[in-house]
Amino acid sequence: MTQPQADLEYGTTRGRVVLAAAVLASGVAFLDSTVVNVALPAIGRDLDAGLPVLQWIVDGYLLTLGSLVLVGGSLGDLLGKRRVFETGLIAFGVASFGCGLAPSGELLVAARLVQGAAAALLVPNSLAVLTSTFRPADRGRAIGAWSGLAGVSTVIGPFAGGWLVDAASWRFVFLINLPFIAAALVLSRRGIPDLPGTHRPGNALREVDVGGSVLATAGLAVLVFPLIEYARLPAGLVWGMLALGVVLLVAAVGYEWARERAGRAVTLPVSLFSVRMFTAANVVTLAVYGALGGAMFLLSITLQIGLGYSALEAGLSTLPITILLLLLSARVGALLPRVGVRLPLTAGPLISATGLLLLTGVHEGSSYWTAVFPGVVVFGAGLCLIVAPVTTAAMADVERQHAGAASGINNAVARIAGLFAIAALPVLVGLDPDALREPAALIDGFGAAMWICAGLCVAGALAALTLLPAGPVHRRVGAAAGQVAAGR
Repeated sequence: MTQPQADLEYGTTRGRVVLAAAVLASGVAFLDSTVVNVALPAIGRDLDAGLPVLQWIVDGYLLTLGSLVLVGGSLGDLLGKRRVFETGLIAFGVASFGCGLAPSGELLVAARLVQGAAAALLVPNSLAVLTSTFRPADRGRAIGAWSGLAGVSTVIGPFAGGWLVDAASWRFVFLINLPFIAAALVLSRRGIPDLPGTHRPGNALREVDVGGSVLATAGLAVLVFPLIEYARLPAGLVWGMLALGVVLLVAAVGYEWARERAGRAVTLPVSLFSVRMFTAANVVTLAVYGALGGAMFLLSITLQIGLGYSALEAGLSTLPITILLLLLSARVGALLPRVGVRLPLTAGPLISATGLLLLTGVHEGSSYWTAVFPGVVVFGAGLCLIVAPVTTAAMADVERQHAGAASGINNAVARIAGLFAIAALPVLVGLDPDALREPAALIDGFGAAMWICAGLCVAGALAALTLLPAGPVHRRVGAAAGQVAAGR
């Protein structure tokens, strides 16, 4: 099937329409990765939910998004990018509506699982729509604008979420998605061309790597479930499920390797991990984004339940991190051709670890400016040295034809890192399911968790120091570095 020519010009009316549709779609997906944290205590009170339910509300979204995002990109190539993009929008809207009206924690978690699966269709295909419609000369500007504008949602997310919770209800954190999704659908119909897929009629399902995706999703779910629900399960069953989860993930990798060797389409090209820079970058990503996901999850809950912050105050407390990233990430990226990636990826995690250790001083009655603000600022400063360099390292030695897969894998690793950190940290620091009713125990657990998160950052720094080369990086892939960072 012939693809329409990519001839859209940046700055034209139609170009603005297509860009706006992509920004709105990916923006709501990115927003739901950050905005929900500040609503968790209110959700727990209203639905009489304990800590495990709050963990599932966040991890349910990360589970399906992280494990299916590569499938979402493949479906766009096979079935048509606009078709999959709009399907994702509709599914995300239905799931958001379900989240907003959920009468129980269990139904909210179910809706969040669907929401994450819909986001896995939206995120890769919003970018793919831009690369397929804008002419090559304007593609970089369009992707840069998409990255920056969609990233604004991470700035306003905690603030807007906190305001909605305090002024109305946590339910509006989800319902606010609906007008943006409706607008994106209208704009998509007006501006995005058909962009047909590559499959032959009746053969689409055979071209999708269903088996690997099912094994990976099942493996992640089986690993996460006993970590969150450990208090309700016999010890033998917990260890058995953990072992089964590892087996399923190993089977997923083996399945992908065999499929790739046979020349069939795969969602996870295992051969990419033979590229040393790519593998090293993903090890650093796993460590650092695990620390980030776990720290932000527990910080928002601890500030509200342990220190008595309102949802808005908790949202504003992490704003310095986002401001620093917006101000400094691009500048750090500009330095990489001269300094390389090993130096910032060694220094950045160590600085972030220092910020997390500063947060261990939080106690009942702590002042924001003396106990929280210094740690948040130092942690954010370290992240500025991580975001662009780790994506650049992941893409540096990857051949151009594998750039999309490499970017998607690095994005998925970041999501999965947060998934496991949120599931495992409460277990490791001894927070029981009733911790939300015990502010003192929650604060103590938070302090212990920050030590673990700091350790993850140090591990990331050591991985960068030992696995990454010194000196400038000569990238094969041009400006791909912003593609993953936008969604984090």
